[in-house]
Amino acid sequence: MSYSAFSGFDHLGSGTLPQVYAACRHDPAALIFDQETGRVVDIDPRFPPGEEAGRPGRPKLGVTAREVTLLPRHWDWLATQPGGASVALRKLVEDASRNPKAQQRAKRDAAYRFATALVGNAPGYEEAIRALYAGHGEEFAAHIEAWPADIRRALEEMTRDAF
Repeated sequence: MSYSAFSGFDHLGSGTLPQVYAACRHDPAALIFDQETGRVVDIDPRFPPGEEAGRPGRPKLGVTAREVTLLPRHWDWLATQPGGASVALRKLVEDASRNPKAQQRAKRDAAYRFATALVGNAPGYEEAIRALYAGHGEEFAAHIEAWPADIRRALEEMTRDAF
């Protein structure tokens, strides 16, 4: 995963989470973004990234248990699948997430979150977002042209495969 830090409109650094955190940890206005999702990453300064190895406890397996609500016919179908409901649901999610349209939508959503956090009140913001979701790359580029250079470059990178 790759991350970027911004303070206002200025790009402070990109790289792994520990690298980016080290580049911006003394700037109270800095925001760290996950470049894949466009989400702001919150870091507890008591446990900075990169120091996980020294903490005791069980290793994280990346599995999260959550509730799923389905109709009885859906549960019946899942019960007949090899490996059970969890395996069938994981396969369905993996197949859907590999769909090119879903990937394109995820890139647009990431660019939207990033732009909203940093330039949500910039001139041309609403028009740029409409062009982004309409799939009009040239129009999107025209609307962000006057935005700060670091923001514009980050958005161009994030939307490279979004159109």
